[in-house]
Amino acid sequence: MKTFSATPADIDKKWIIIDAEGVVLGRLAAIVATRLRGKHKPSFTPNMDMGDNVIVINADKIQMTGKKREENFYWHTGHPGGIKSRTKQQILDGDHPERVVYQAVKRMLPGNRLARKQMTNLRIYAGTEHGHDAQSPEVLDVKSMNKKNTRS
Repeated sequence: MKTFSATPADIDKKWIIIDAEGVVLGRLAAIVATRLRGKHKPSFTPNMDMGDNVIVINADKIQMTGKKREENFYWHTGHPGGIKSRTKQQILDGDHPERVVYQAVKRMLPGNRLARKQMTNLRIYAGTEHGHDAQSPEVLDVKSMNKKNTRS
């Protein structure tokens, strides 16, 4: 018996929409990262972009457990002494609350060229509106997968 290795002709990409309202950030990011890589498919091949296109809506209504809203995201400007930080709560209250979900998903993928290509299949929106109705995405209900996925 030979090991199956997918070719570009074997890849079947779907569109999935996930409502992030009330869902715990880490659990959502883990599910999205798995879908982006394609590990949920039986034909998974590690060196191919097999994952689905994922749309996340209501990213500004994400939940976090404990004191994670007070934790910092750090980045460096490239200049001496250029370390900067913002708390997750400040980012969620700011103009681009979807960046919290984006960073969480990005950090759950491997740090290579393929992961950067797979991140282009992720679309995150702060509100409920998205412009991907023409792709007829399937709804993935993350809340009902596990009772720990939600937090009141």
